[in-house]
Amino acid sequence: MAYREVAVFEVREVLRLWLACLAFRRIAEMVRCDRKTVTKIVRIAEGHGLVRTDSPDRLTDDFVGGVFTEMAPKVPDRHGEAWKELVGHREKLEGWRNDDVPAKKMVELLGRQGVVVPERTLNRYLAAEFGAPERSTVPVVDGEPGVELQVDFGELGKMFDEETGKRRRVWALVFTAGVSRHTFVWLSFNQNLGTVIDGCEAAWQFFGGVFRVLVPDNMATVVTKADALDPVLNVAFVEYAQSRGFLIDPARVRAPQDKGRVERAVQFVQTSFWAGEDFGCLVEAQTAAELWCRSRAGLRIHGTTQAQPAVVFAEVEAPVLLPAPTERYDVPLYKTAKVHRDHHIQVAKSLYSVPGDLIGTSVDVRADTALVKIFSGGQLVKVHPRQKPGARVTDPADLPSELTGYAMRDIDSQIRRAYAHGQHVGVFAEVILDGPLPWTRMRHVYKLLRTCDLYGADRVNAACERAVDAGATSVTTVVGMVERALEADKTKDDSPPPDNVIVGRFARDASHFATGRKVTR
Repeated sequence: MAYREVAVFEVREVLRLWLACLAFRRIAEMVRCDRKTVTKIVRIAEGHGLVRTDSPDRLTDDFVGGVFTEMAPKVPDRHGEAWKELVGHREKLEGWRNDDVPAKKMVELLGRQGVVVPERTLNRYLAAEFGAPERSTVPVVDGEPGVELQVDFGELGKMFDEETGKRRRVWALVFTAGVSRHTFVWLSFNQNLGTVIDGCEAAWQFFGGVFRVLVPDNMATVVTKADALDPVLNVAFVEYAQSRGFLIDPARVRAPQDKGRVERAVQFVQTSFWAGEDFGCLVEAQTAAELWCRSRAGLRIHGTTQAQPAVVFAEVEAPVLLPAPTERYDVPLYKTAKVHRDHHIQVAKSLYSVPGDLIGTSVDVRADTALVKIFSGGQLVKVHPRQKPGARVTDPADLPSELTGYAMRDIDSQIRRAYAHGQHVGVFAEVILDGPLPWTRMRHVYKLLRTCDLYGADRVNAACERAVDAGATSVTTVVGMVERALEADKTKDDSPPPDNVIVGRFARDASHFATGRKVTR
């Protein structure tokens, strides 16, 4: 029979049966090992002072361990072919060990490469070559089924992103049910609010319902300001939680025990799912992650509960969940914006008008895919339809009345304002705006109206009449006519008196001094 390494419990059983006076052949049959092995174990034990009349109490851990230790070196070649196969993959195994890839996953990865090795042999090899790391866990009391869902981000590695053409960091948003330990993984290239909400939406579909309490880490997208008693939550995520019906109970800072289940789940995802894999894209990785969650992670025997998470979840948690959402959630954008001098604010690279009395102040904005709502002092002051980046939406009511037509390129309103100053002013305005792209000449009409305010509508109306008759189309011409007319009137009014007239303070007309007498020289 080929050599097979005997475990400690088998050494103990051989010696126990020998003390019970069973024959070597019978002992070998019962323990299922070679008779030579039985003989070897007994002889070593006898060398340590064991006699057949001793009580089984003599088989202490120390005694059996001494026999077991003395056996191994005497085997000429304790490593079989599987061990030799592992020697050729030492560098790879060392890398996996450094990345905390568990032995079970290593066996799977090696099997894909045609290397079939028992997990027990692999563990022996790893312990012999690299040492056996010690791990410990702290049990935490479970809550009620279907109530608590813990969530946390974990970095997995890097992957090529087709959109950017670069390798980017991949994050896993890991959800773990508090009682069953059933796990869901959502992969992304970032940790923003949209990713968290998308991950939650996918989680509700995976679990088939909504948990009543979400226990996140103090991620910035959820917790604006961390505090053990009164954390400040992101208003956008609070609104999302309200729409889905769950409460938010953030874990304390530097208190991993508050979310111990998901902390261990993140490590499990890193080592058992991601380690050693080479996915082509994020979609492929996400598909593999969901399959892994349902089968491998969901159907394994959990180390703490000693049960299959997916089975426990289906039995005790799934029936008490809130209904899963049926409509996609519209992720809003919240921001604070300053109202500029042009009566507009900027939201997501688009411009939206605001009433003029708010110029210079800051307003709160909520924007979704349909509407942009603007608040001042908690009061809704404006609602606009959402625009594409680079676009502008202006409500004429938000602008000064005298500038509305010009700002809005309202040709008709400009013409109406011109006619209000006189018939010929209106006609001349129509002449100016006649032709293609009339708004490019609106500033000329605006200057014409200012001229009316400056010099009087009657003078400008008369000048416009002469300009139209002469076929002129330039506002500058009209302004020149008005100014020359004013100058002429001024010159006429300011002309000096004749030389034979004495101008004084109390000067009277000559007829006042007439006597009727003929004057001779």
